[in-house]
Amino acid sequence: MSMPFTDEDLQQPVSNIIQNKIAPMLAKDGGAIALLKINNGKIYVQLQGACVGCAASGSTLKFIVEKELKEAIHPDLEIVNVPQGMEEEIK
Repeated sequence: MSMPFTDEDLQQPVSNIIQNKIAPMLAKDGGAIALLKINNGKIYVQLQGACVGCAASGSTLKFIVEKELKEAIHPDLEIVNVPQGMEEEIK
């Protein structure tokens, strides 16, 4: 997969969408999200707060985080949730 933009190009729009659109949605249920890294078009996030251990966190990732970012930026984006404690594993 070849992205038409660099990781640096993605940083600002991804960050804006997460902060202004996704985070407020998750906050309504006590959840939170952090943008950890963008590498080779992969967006590494971490679901936090009430999202940790929540049975619906997989659906949240797919139907909220992934959907919003793919619709707003590019359909081939890959979003990866990094479990807490695994931050050092991101390559």
